[in-house]
Amino acid sequence: MKVLVTGASGFIGNTLCAHLVTQGFETVGTVRRLPDTPVPGVDYRIVTELGINTDWRNVLAGVQAVVHCAARVHVMRDHALDPLAEFRRVNTLGTETLARAAVRSGVQRLVFLSSIKVNGESALPDAPFDEASPVNPQDPYAISKWEAEQALTRIATETGLEVVVLRCPLVYGPGVKGNFLRLLQATDRGIPLPFALARDNRRSLIYLDNLASAITTCLTHPAAAGETYLLSDGKDVSTAQLITQMAQALEKPVRLWPAPPTLMRLIAGLTGKSAEVDRLFGSLCIDSTKIRGKLDWTPAYTLEQGLAKTVQWFQGRDNRS
Repeated sequence: MKVLVTGASGFIGNTLCAHLVTQGFETVGTVRRLPDTPVPGVDYRIVTELGINTDWRNVLAGVQAVVHCAARVHVMRDHALDPLAEFRRVNTLGTETLARAAVRSGVQRLVFLSSIKVNGESALPDAPFDEASPVNPQDPYAISKWEAEQALTRIATETGLEVVVLRCPLVYGPGVKGNFLRLLQATDRGIPLPFALARDNRRSLIYLDNLASAITTCLTHPAAAGETYLLSDGKDVSTAQLITQMAQALEKPVRLWPAPPTLMRLIAGLTGKSAEVDRLFGSLCIDSTKIRGKLDWTPAYTLEQGLAKTVQWFQGRDNRS
């Protein structure tokens, strides 16, 4: 099978391309510019912009399936004058343009990487999100992803394109950025972190290689067509547990102190970091039973193994600033 991966040099796309090549797929990857360290066996194509004017014809020639990873991602400090319009331009209209071009080129299946944020920002352990949960997107990124899902559903109904939607929680692994990397850096440096009381929350995560294997399964399994799946490693952890396991993998002491969550949220509100603190003290749990049962998919790596691989990458970086 010849597969197109959009965003092939990104955090997820790079690992996915390597996984597909090892599994024998003929892999084409779109990038804004050629990566410094290309994955051997990937045919890279330059696509500088995602939107309604993107010309996909040459890129899609001979392609049988598409994995759409490229997106305008959630950013903490968005300088766009109209963030929602910008997210829609890339994530919604760009996805619809790609899907319609894929249909014209004879593509059979499109796997779309969406986000668990389509369902909302929080879900308790006794009521985790599953595929039957109502949607509740609350920020421009999540809204644009949900609208892209709806557009793909319409196109699938009109054309017969086999669409598979994957809603992912926080993805971690070698190359991770954002809050996860900041926690790793602080733990490695021995900085005391104010999360000793963040022990009752629970959050679902998915390791990068587990995500790549789930995507590969969705590319080929007949039962995946037309379905939405929620993904996770299958083990939910509190923020305090996660930092403790990071410290153990780093072979560093655990340094946590008990800052009251109400105080942390008050300070976060004054500094414009409410969303970050809410994620660190709140719960977002996922029930990934459906994909395990229907597609017989099982994560190859446990949370502990995924953290160990991530720490191994972190410790091997040339610049750990």
